[in-house]
Amino acid sequence: MSSKPISVLVVEDEALLRMDVVDSLEEAGFLVFEAENAHEAIKVLSVNPQIQALFTDIDMPGSIDGLKLAAFVKDRWPPIKIIVTSGLWKVTHDMLPPEGVFVPKPYRPDQVIKFIRELVSEM
Repeated sequence: MSSKPISVLVVEDEALLRMDVVDSLEEAGFLVFEAENAHEAIKVLSVNPQIQALFTDIDMPGSIDGLKLAAFVKDRWPPIKIIVTSGLWKVTHDMLPPEGVFVPKPYRPDQVIKFIRELVSEM
């Protein structure tokens, strides 16, 4: 009996960065969904209740940045684990939702994989 893969939503407006992390997560065995902004991410989350983790950039086009998206997701879908990334922001723990994790850019995909596995295993 095999266990279901961990489902992750990657939200990144830079296509090459998004493709790179999506490829790395898929190679690690994750089921990956992707969105290029917060509005698209909310649509994806609304129709995919199996998503267990959100990996989002902070700086994105549109009226909702990654920190606002993280707070919204934690409020609407409390079980989803949240990892936030940015190359511009200095994020403190109090800026994140409870149990949220910050990974500064440039990050290594194996760091992200490790955090997702650790966070989801706590569920």
